Amino acid sequence: MPTSQGDQWIPAWVVHRRPYRDTSLLLELLTEEHGRVGAVARGARGQKSRWRGVLEPFQPVLVTWRGRGELATLTGAESGGRPLRFQGTRLAAAFYLSELVLRLLRRENPEPDVFAAYGDALISLAAADAAEDAPLRHFEKRLLGALGYGLLLDTTADGQSRVEPGVTYRYELEYGPVPAAPGGSGLLISGDALLALDQARLDDPALRAEMQRLTSAALRLYIGDRPLQSRALYQSLRRRTGPGGEESAT
Repeated sequence: MPTSQGDQWIPAWVVHRRPYRDTSLLLELLTEEHGRVGAVARGARGQKSRWRGVLEPFQPVLVTWRGRGELATLTGAESGGRPLRFQGTRLAAAFYLSELVLRLLRRENPEPDVFAAYGDALISLAAADAAEDAPLRHFEKRLLGALGYGLLLDTTADGQSRVEPGVTYRYELEYGPVPAAPGGSGLLISGDALLALDQARLDDPALRAEMQRLTSAALRLYIGDRPLQSRALYQSLRRRTGPGGEESAT
């Protein structure tokens, strides 16, 4: 891991944190320059810590650290922007974004596109007037593309034809969309949904539901069958808020 030196403040997002020993924290940070970084924030939970209230999950921060290896030692931290607030199922959706980052990104591997996509998704998710699932679909597409697993959305798998609205396709993962035969089976998705995802037109909830089937299937290829903990959290929050909440986002 590169060593952060002097007054070189590095923009980061707090992706995850957990208690460590008596008063410290173990952090997972997402940075533009260094990718995913593991760090120890010594004394961060102490009553007089200068970092109390700064190292919160899903928040933008400016940090410095020292050391190499699996865990660096945090030497500085301050707010990097307006604090974001999440409640209810939007909190579970924020955990979902972070869990994808933790499951798919290796440490010490710079991913500037993922850093930008993660921040954009959190900011959109924190906006109460935005559809809860729209930022997730856009993030999933950008994440897959940044990691080299991009979805083919505007052209058929053989490269011979443009995807057309009003046509149903069978999406073959790691290959692309193929026009579906009448009554066909498999991962079926409309050309309308493929084009909407390609162009980031996320205002139609019915199309977003189709997008979710596609992005979820694509992500399973890379995260495996181990369940995402954020899904369990989402379902728990849904049970608390009752059936009148938003459709499943994750």
